[in-house]
Amino acid sequence: MSSYDPRPSGCTPFEEELINAMNNFAHSTESPAFDTAGMVHRNRRRRATLIAGVATALIVAGGGTALASMTGGTSPTTAEKPMTRATTKGSDHKKAILLMDFGKGGGPVALDLTGTDLQTAEGQLLKAGIEIGTIVKTKSPGCKQATVVEVTPHAPKVVEKGDTVNLKLCAG
Repeated sequence: MSSYDPRPSGCTPFEEELINAMNNFAHSTESPAFDTAGMVHRNRRRRATLIAGVATALIVAGGGTALASMTGGTSPTTAEKPMTRATTKGSDHKKAILLMDFGKGGGPVALDLTGTDLQTAEGQLLKAGIEIGTIVKTKSPGCKQATVVEVTPHAPKVVEKGDTVNLKLCAG
């Protein structure tokens, strides 16, 4: 409808102009164009940048060690610092700490047998594939009778599958 068309019955000149203006506007405006491929590409790029930033923050904050242990890698902190024989608080006997290497690339695993009974210690060692050598009873203050007080070889020496370990038990 243009301004030159005859008026429909019952319309005022204002209504006619309003209808004409709305028709002109509806037919002249372009529909919005969306670049969906560009939006998807931009979102993927943002997500990749976010993941890279989080990974970098974890590595910088010391999470690299945790990531290496989850993937089976060796951590330089555990590989360079050998464990030493430690004494327990309030007593003068040594801890029975055994470092075992299972050959899976994860580095040695510490097994503390201090205070465990003979049956439990034997079960853990046999399950790990380590043979039990001599079992000797020794007097040691502050320990429970028939529990492990020392292993030989002990940390920092690493024991592998098939090696023999000697145990010392508390005589009371």
